[in-house]
Amino acid sequence: MIANGAGAGDGDPLIEIQNVRKLYQMGEAEVRALDGVSFTIAPSEYIAIMGPSGSGKSTLMNVLGCLDSPTSGTYRLRGILVSEMNEDELARIRNREIGFVFQTFNLLPRADAFHNVELPLIYRGMREDERKARVAKAMESVGLADRMHHRPSELSGGQRQRVAIARALVTDPAIILADEPTGNLDSATGEEIMELFEEINVRGNTVILVTHEADVARRARRIVHIRDGVIAHDERVASGGR
Repeated sequence: MIANGAGAGDGDPLIEIQNVRKLYQMGEAEVRALDGVSFTIAPSEYIAIMGPSGSGKSTLMNVLGCLDSPTSGTYRLRGILVSEMNEDELARIRNREIGFVFQTFNLLPRADAFHNVELPLIYRGMREDERKARVAKAMESVGLADRMHHRPSELSGGQRQRVAIARALVTDPAIILADEPTGNLDSATGEEIMELFEEINVRGNTVILVTHEADVARRARRIVHIRDGVIAHDERVASGGR
């Protein structure tokens, strides 16, 4: 099984966000996409970040995913301050600690599933034999061991999302960060993908879903509601919505 939920130490948060602000200049106007956000995420949590369009949830996702840096405030991952890292340092964190799953899959259309999943390991400089073993394990973990040499055009939407999830898992990250992962899927296929995220969380990965859909958010064990750049509500869901 592919899993990595270990934090910096027993009882330590995996993620710690303190008073994070992200400001954008839109002409003469200053937009506060995030306006003093603070919270922690423990290792192996399953959390949904929910909010309407323009609430700041996508900006928060970019900060959590080390795709962007806050204007002010601090972000610590495994106790390491990442909010002040340069682009090269952030790229290394993304490659080793975070697996991304996007609504639009983001697969290379001319490459087969195997190569799409293998790409993060190539960027890491891993040996070919180790890459092959990891890709095979990741594809098996999402139920696509028999589809490794199919191109995206030869796969259904649900299968393409499973390939994207295998690509996220292949680097053995602590965190799976999914942005509207069922947005392009029918309800039945979306249900299958949500069940897969639950399995991934049980294996030990911290799963963070970013969504505007209440039924998707309710599958998590914690829901952080964000509105106008601030956390409006942070609730625990004991049953994980099931």
